[in-house]
Amino acid sequence: MLLGDGRLSHDIDPTDRGPQDACGVFGVWVPADDAGEAEVSKLTYYGLYALQHRGQESAGIAVSDGARIVVFKDMGLVAQVFDESVLNTLRGHIAVGHCRYSTTGSPTWENAQPTFRSTDGGSLALVHNGNLINTPELAARLEPGRLTATTDTEVLTALLAGRPGQGSAESPARGGMSIDAAMEILPVTRGAFSLVFMDERTLYAARDPEGVRPLVLGRLERGWVVASETAALDIVGAAFVREVEPGELLAIDEDGVRSQRFAEPRPKGCLFEYVYLARPDTTISGRSVQATRVEVGRRLAREHPAEADLVIPTPESGTPAAIGYAEASGIPYGQGLVKNSYVGRTFIQPSQTIRQLGIRLKLNPLREAIEGKRLVVVDDSIVRGNTQRAIVRMLREAGAAEVHVRISSPPVAWPCFYGIDFATRAELIAGNLSVEEIRTSLGADSLGFISLDELIAASQIAKDRLCRACFDGVYPIRVDEASRGKHLLEVAQTRS
Repeated sequence: MLLGDGRLSHDIDPTDRGPQDACGVFGVWVPADDAGEAEVSKLTYYGLYALQHRGQESAGIAVSDGARIVVFKDMGLVAQVFDESVLNTLRGHIAVGHCRYSTTGSPTWENAQPTFRSTDGGSLALVHNGNLINTPELAARLEPGRLTATTDTEVLTALLAGRPGQGSAESPARGGMSIDAAMEILPVTRGAFSLVFMDERTLYAARDPEGVRPLVLGRLERGWVVASETAALDIVGAAFVREVEPGELLAIDEDGVRSQRFAEPRPKGCLFEYVYLARPDTTISGRSVQATRVEVGRRLAREHPAEADLVIPTPESGTPAAIGYAEASGIPYGQGLVKNSYVGRTFIQPSQTIRQLGIRLKLNPLREAIEGKRLVVVDDSIVRGNTQRAIVRMLREAGAAEVHVRISSPPVAWPCFYGIDFATRAELIAGNLSVEEIRTSLGADSLGFISLDELIAASQIAKDRLCRACFDGVYPIRVDEASRGKHLLEVAQTRS
């Protein structure tokens, strides 16, 4: 589908979207005398490349050489936005980068990140993964006309840059922002936020008190990296040091890494990161995402066994759980669906005829592997059910004798307000139908979801330290009705 700016979206059918990831954030600091050798813009490019799964609408990098900040951003994938010539113009020793999927504000160039603000003492560039839930309240602190975009990130950037970087004896200014400004604004910011931002001389990182979205700290041979996932540390050769703690603010410069608490930690890490969002080669809270997903598959097999001849995944997100299911059930694991690796960017807008082919543009069955077989098909989640319905129909047309669908997460019945762009509750199939009704809708011979308790057990994290709101409707941070909605700032500006 063509976007308004002529770029091509990754949706074949805009009415059939799965859970959309929030964003990927990355930041790097190296000593100024290593800037030329380190090429921080290229490190950031590769870091964002590793985080591309978290957002595909836009990408951007900001770089500081100690005197000024330069920002380059555009709509599209990381590899579409940046090339060698662009990266060669982004020179400095500090960088922050972002790949975006919009959860507040429309997918436009103005809303792409990093956001940038000039201050009396310099300037500030910021990237954000998550979603704030008191954006109107925060925006009310700003004078009219201060916002140039319609995102919660723009509001936060304007507030952080609103105070001159004068600093104090305890927290001197290092560029366009003082630590005092962050320590004033962050405690009144509610919702999910993993932030990486910088002024001319210092790299900062902060994580909300609940720690909903991930953020990690890594060490280069000479320098530091912060990123959404450990996989991004791996790709740039950084050693994992630790997670940025919930309620923690880090400042990184020539004096090293300094840490301050702006709030008491109340850990509520997102359980859906284990189900779908994070890369399988990422580690969260000391637990490999791949290992967790395989264990979920084992537990799913014990909770919902099936008489079948073959276990197949829905590529790629269902693969680890399918491996675990096959291992625990003793049913052979095989490939029954082939994914088109290049479908992420189509070069024509699908006509109605092509769209009716639906899932075949993404997946095609291996008829010789599935014909006459009783199949267990493992997928990570069901949102609207359109994809799974098409897969069941396609497998039957290819000769499958039976199709038993197994899902490695509980039913997604509630929307997320913390950085995942789920459908509204009315659009979520599990928000309206029972499991049996969903099975009938999909046309499957049987349907089984892993229970919430078993999914939590596989994560090896205590239940009270996880956000499970999309599964059980228990929101760890209360969301006012007025603060809900992707386009709330645009609506507010229209009204004013």
